[in-house]
Amino acid sequence: MSSHLGENLRLLCSHYRSIAEVCRKVGINRAQFNKYLCGESQPTAYNLKRIGDFFGVEGYELGLPGEQFARLIGARGTQIGAPAERDPLHALLQPLRESSGDLSRYCGYYFEYANCMSVPGTILLSLVHMREEGGNFLFERQERQVTSTGGLAEDSARCRYLGAAFQLQDRLFLIDYESLTVNEMSQTILIPSFKSRVTRLNGLKTGVSSGDRRTPACTRVVWEFLGTEINRISTYRQVMLYQPDDPRIDEDIRQRLAQAPVRDGLFEVE
Repeated sequence: MSSHLGENLRLLCSHYRSIAEVCRKVGINRAQFNKYLCGESQPTAYNLKRIGDFFGVEGYELGLPGEQFARLIGARGTQIGAPAERDPLHALLQPLRESSGDLSRYCGYYFEYANCMSVPGTILLSLVHMREEGGNFLFERQERQVTSTGGLAEDSARCRYLGAAFQLQDRLFLIDYESLTVNEMSQTILIPSFKSRVTRLNGLKTGVSSGDRRTPACTRVVWEFLGTEINRISTYRQVMLYQPDDPRIDEDIRQRLAQAPVRDGLFEVE
């Protein structure tokens, strides 16, 4: 990539309200993007493609001499940034991004406790990692249906969910999909913590079982904060199915999960 990259990026960014807006929409760290603008760093092939796809130009075109690139962009007119702006899903989610609160205090690792939808009568312990990327709050949830005795549960599976989180007024909304099979989605609603330190978050989760009937289900859920850094190997070893009376399950968590997921008769679960 030539030394013309920074000049050409500044031209493209001038079509937007701010560089921060561009970074948020492209999903690139602002500090890193500033290095591209100043010529201090060159983007990887992956980031170059993300930038090019957003602005509607080819990667090699970003390295053209400034005058040549300006003529190219002038000929294309309003097509700058059009691919993302024309995406109806992007337009649909944009109000959520703009209205969502700052979830920075919730970034880090969590144990998620929930009544297993696929193996009734057991508690599923999953590992969640929430992070900020380009102004968006994303999370990854890993689960495996291995019993605490070391055996495999019926329909045993390892699942990896990817999703996005939003804070709308006084609730946290999280929606994700199973990335290995892409055959299911789930939604979790958590009550924010009003304490100075996040310890546990309570809420509800809806989804489907992994069985053949794909039965819709709803359960209480508890997130337990582990920290911003963890030993992933030892932590992941705890990700499995537990019996409700397992001494490794905290009594407070057991009681919270035992409550029926119904409040004020707003909805019922079979």
